[in-house]
Amino acid sequence: MSNHSEVNQLQLPAEFTRVFALQQRAYASHRNPGLAVRRERLRKIHRMMIAHKDELIAAVNRDYGCRSSFETRLTEIFQVQDAALDACKRVKSWMKPQKRRLDVTQYPLARAWTFPQPVGVIGIVVPWNFPIAMTFQPLICAFAAGNRAMVKMSENSAHLARLLQTIIPKYFAEDELAIFDDGNGRGPAFTQLPFDHLFFTGSPQTGRAVMANAARNLTPVTLELGGKSPCVVAPDYPVRKAAERILWSKMLNAGQICTNVDYVLIPEGNVGAFVQAARAVAQARYPDLTNGDYTAIIDQRQYDRLLAMLADARAKGATVVELCPGQSGDAARRLMPPYAVLNVTDDMEIMQREIFGPLLPVRTYRTREEVVAYIGARPRPLALYVYSNRRELQDYYLNNTISGGVTLNDGLLHGSMHSLPFGGTGNSGMGHYHGIEGFLTFSKLRPVFKQSPWRALDMLMPPYAGRASKLLDFMMKLKR
Repeated sequence: MSNHSEVNQLQLPAEFTRVFALQQRAYASHRNPGLAVRRERLRKIHRMMIAHKDELIAAVNRDYGCRSSFETRLTEIFQVQDAALDACKRVKSWMKPQKRRLDVTQYPLARAWTFPQPVGVIGIVVPWNFPIAMTFQPLICAFAAGNRAMVKMSENSAHLARLLQTIIPKYFAEDELAIFDDGNGRGPAFTQLPFDHLFFTGSPQTGRAVMANAARNLTPVTLELGGKSPCVVAPDYPVRKAAERILWSKMLNAGQICTNVDYVLIPEGNVGAFVQAARAVAQARYPDLTNGDYTAIIDQRQYDRLLAMLADARAKGATVVELCPGQSGDAARRLMPPYAVLNVTDDMEIMQREIFGPLLPVRTYRTREEVVAYIGARPRPLALYVYSNRRELQDYYLNNTISGGVTLNDGLLHGSMHSLPFGGTGNSGMGHYHGIEGFLTFSKLRPVFKQSPWRALDMLMPPYAGRASKLLDFMMKLKR
């Protein structure tokens, strides 16, 4: 465990160092909380979601300017409630020691096992796009593993941060959990604290800076980043159904999701049918983009970035298609209508950067090999989506690409499964959370070997000539 003097040398904000020292002392006095303590912390999170649902929804809505209350309930409140209950149910089995086999030199009476142990004080850096879920989903894993946590919110989640700072003390002592607002860019300072594990969700660019800060203290990191997640629609899959499911994920939270479809690969000749179907779906689901069902772009900087991306694509020859024709959204409220962007080329900004908005580039392809080559030539994405009813084609794409996670014949849903690990690879991140993998991320899986009063190894003691050598020769023959 790092000592408090190391923190002071970094000249960090006093409230950071005070709470960090407080949590370190609490961890030192109670290093391995029992099942009852862990379950109670998880139940408190569940009770908090129920008791303060309306306040949480309202705070996120204020931060966005317009955030669909239904989407906040579904993707944040419900997900956290479900995750807390699931972890509460399963944590007993996760905590159990696991027996491991012995090698031949340790038979017959020795024992070997592993047991998970809390690592200590966890730092969690929360993004703005799903600020409730991304506060409490990793926290559920950290609490199930028996840790304490400090959480730093995004600058775009100021209302939610203030609300949580009011609510949290009703449920948790400061030495268990503390919430901090961004406070004019205090993120870099927060990630310089010598946490026992640092969990960050955000962009690859910021992730590099976070990892560099953590490296100063040899702090282990989990990085949940993003990137350009491809979606492949196979020739055998119904175009209308693909459009229905792709548009659901692309317009959810106005496309501001790290695992969202970033571009679609469509067989040559199917683009017109796909766009026609996408238009019909978008208009049916969002007859009025200003009625509260559709979420705003988080701030003016992001709104302007998306407009610039669209303008760059047009200037370089792309065809921009309105998916809700006749609806301009509301620029003052940053309600941006969805667009399909056709005839895209790799020199366009929309094909170089993660979009994080309701813009949907469409590329065409002729062969599956072409698709695999295109995806493989780019940084590893956080997600891959394949629409095909042919098992052989599904397996081809699974075996010949790599990504953080995969959903077949739908979008986003692998990331909502508590039973599946969530995490990126390469440019899209490192490490996992959710379920047992999240529990293990925030645990030290400690190996233990217990020797018996009599040990087989005594038969291999020097002098080696004679019995020891013959026994070793025999053991080696068994392994041929």
